[in-house]
Amino acid sequence: MENKKNKVLIVGNNAAAFATVKKFATYENMEVYTTNLNVALNDCSTQLDIREDNIRELLDFVLENEIDLTVATSATAIKADIAKTFQDNSQAIFAPTATSANFAISRAYAKKFLYKMHIPTPKFGIFEKPSIAMDYLKKSPMPLIISSDEVNDTSVYTACKTVNEARNCVDYMTLQGEDKIIVEEYPYGHNFTVYVITDGYQALPITICGDYKFLENGDGGLLTCGIGTFAPDYKVTFDVLSKVMNNVNNILSNLERRETPYLGILGIECVLTDIDRFVTTGFTPYLKDHDAQAVLNSIDENLYTLMEACTNGSFADDYEGIRTNEKASVGAVLYSRHDGSQISGLNELDDDCKVTHFKTSRNEYLEYLTNKGRTLVLTQEALTISSAKKRLYENLELVDFTGKKFRSDICKE
Repeated sequence: MENKKNKVLIVGNNAAAFATVKKFATYENMEVYTTNLNVALNDCSTQLDIREDNIRELLDFVLENEIDLTVATSATAIKADIAKTFQDNSQAIFAPTATSANFAISRAYAKKFLYKMHIPTPKFGIFEKPSIAMDYLKKSPMPLIISSDEVNDTSVYTACKTVNEARNCVDYMTLQGEDKIIVEEYPYGHNFTVYVITDGYQALPITICGDYKFLENGDGGLLTCGIGTFAPDYKVTFDVLSKVMNNVNNILSNLERRETPYLGILGIECVLTDIDRFVTTGFTPYLKDHDAQAVLNSIDENLYTLMEACTNGSFADDYEGIRTNEKASVGAVLYSRHDGSQISGLNELDDDCKVTHFKTSRNEYLEYLTNKGRTLVLTQEALTISSAKKRLYENLELVDFTGKKFRSDICKE
């Protein structure tokens, strides 16, 4: 008698969804469906031409095809409240509800939430009127980070070094019809993200990623959602991790008291300002695109079993900790200045150098083509950070396309 296959639906059209599909596809007796239509997933999943925020149609598919577990990887799907709709229809889903995840999606809500919870965060202002934002800029020390309420690859997220730059940014946001302008002091230090998994009541750390956000070496140029990573982050001490986890437990207790428990993966974005001091800058409601493969590389648990335990109430009984391996991962984003440039060299990469696609496409010759902006993530796994870094940069040189750019100082001391 054949073993029954577990059917999983990955909802998201982002690089984190891509990496998650690839992870699930490595398991035996797994049938993977996804809303990510990237052609690079053709050989390991069944792709659905359903928008990630079309919750009614996704639910109909799950019911008709007896899907065992749905995993939402994008803020778009979570904001559309896929979790509540599925829960109301008795379908297992690994994702927070829109209400519980509001602090992880809206930067304005996150800043207010951090302030209310007495969690240190850079000084900030939230403005709906550009004129008041302009007055605030005149009195604020530079540099400043100015952003939209929701940060993604198409929204405003920039570091301004002068008042004139900041004014131009606010003017642009006004023309774009942004309803909220978030201004915060620039925190100097090392960026890192702590990832935890939770059923809403117990939270367990998975790993810590060191993050690179600026496009140019030495933290210059454009501020992005993420351009490089390494894990585990050796710069973050156990004492700092303990303090972050204490904050996480307080946040979960607060949400539980509101009867809006957070179920899923939560990323806590921080800046290490000294060896044992940090500020929290925000959150992410799943894995960030550039971190996703590095985090998934570190997990030695069966991801299906782990996520299923969170959805069926057995998480606290089944897991006292998340089993991780001793390997290290270093990842770099390949950034493209153009759409539609032919990508070469992907077939020459080492087997343990994994490729995550953003929104690449293929031409009639089955050659991959770039999307403008963040195009690929190459994540190298090895026994040590130094070895992973060395091999990553060897592999980065093999991949080529017109307008290729990447940081060459990831993990450089």
